[in-house]
Amino acid sequence: MSIVVIGAGQAGLQTIMSLRQTGYEGDITLVGDEAFLPYQRPPLSKAYLSGNMERERLFLKPDEFFTENNVTLKLNTSVESLDAAAKSVTLSNGETLSFEYAVIATGSRPRLLNVPGRELANIFDLRGMADIDAMQPHFVEGKKLVVVGGGYIGLEAAAVAAGMGLSVHVLEAAPRLLARVAEPEISDFYTRIHQAHGVTLVTESQMTGFVGDGAVSGVEMADGSIIDADIVITGIGILPNVEIAETAGLAVENGIVVNEVGQTSDAHIFAAGDCTSHPNDLLGRTMRLESVPNAIEQGKAVASAICGTPKPYHQVPWFWSDQYDVKLQIAGVPTQIDSKVLRGDDSSNSFAWFYFTGDKLTGVTAINRPAEFMAGRMLIEKSLKGELSADPAKLADEDMKPKEWLA
Repeated sequence: MSIVVIGAGQAGLQTIMSLRQTGYEGDITLVGDEAFLPYQRPPLSKAYLSGNMERERLFLKPDEFFTENNVTLKLNTSVESLDAAAKSVTLSNGETLSFEYAVIATGSRPRLLNVPGRELANIFDLRGMADIDAMQPHFVEGKKLVVVGGGYIGLEAAAVAAGMGLSVHVLEAAPRLLARVAEPEISDFYTRIHQAHGVTLVTESQMTGFVGDGAVSGVEMADGSIIDADIVITGIGILPNVEIAETAGLAVENGIVVNEVGQTSDAHIFAAGDCTSHPNDLLGRTMRLESVPNAIEQGKAVASAICGTPKPYHQVPWFWSDQYDVKLQIAGVPTQIDSKVLRGDDSSNSFAWFYFTGDKLTGVTAINRPAEFMAGRMLIEKSLKGELSADPAKLADEDMKPKEWLA
């Protein structure tokens, strides 16, 4: 029996690790379209961009891991097509691989900003190691950076640039930063800390294109004004890489449709990570998540199913972001917030917000509060399962330790 894993990211690697840990002894081939071994993506826009993390520390496993675990690597290679009926994939080098099971872990890609001047030099997306390697030489004190998009990745890059002495503008089309992913109080907090570090924030911005002679020199706004730029980073969202699944005839709807163990509409094809739309019985809905924890846990679930010991994946989603000296940690993704509770002082750099849907705790957002995040994440699960009620008064009481909420 042989397995082909398509995508050399966190989900693909975790699937392989879990397959071997569970005792699978068949052939495994890992196909990745980048030239690199699987590596961490979160540090790219933070420690790696700033030069505080060496390239070698990004890699999740060394070369020896793949040799010792009998994994055939096909790097710098993409899958041109997947034939579900024939159980085979055709690679960009012309090679055809047969499989008993295939795992699609193709992740996601940046949404392209298609405006005049997009082809100018020094305009970058922020997704892979090669992107960072290309932009890093331009991160020089005194240079002018414009970030298009006020989401987490764009703000992380803005924080790094401000810390290195660049002049930074962030352009966000929505009325506030992080509008799609955070509550207004969190947007207000990040507005405050970025402005305190000298970043110019422009919300409800309307940019029409880029100007320059060969290389970008500015961003043109709808009113005709130009914001000077030596370098531009675009971060306006990402799209799941579902094309392989679509052409193979698999079900796709806001991601590759999978069940609780990552199985697609074809019993011999699985998927994991950013590219999937999966059910979460704990939250009572289907979702697509762009996070490392999701990639890891789905990879484990896929391996468990292939090995005949299925362990469904239903967990409270969680995320993090590092900007300046602030660690943001989020658990849960509430679709409706009926009430909220603040612990600490949100005019400081240390507090936590708790979000309720009805009487159920469905979300926590913690700023430099790891204990509140960890206990809050566990409390969300217990609250959703009906095992324990979350008491708003106890959450707000600074004299009560977070671990006491679970007692």
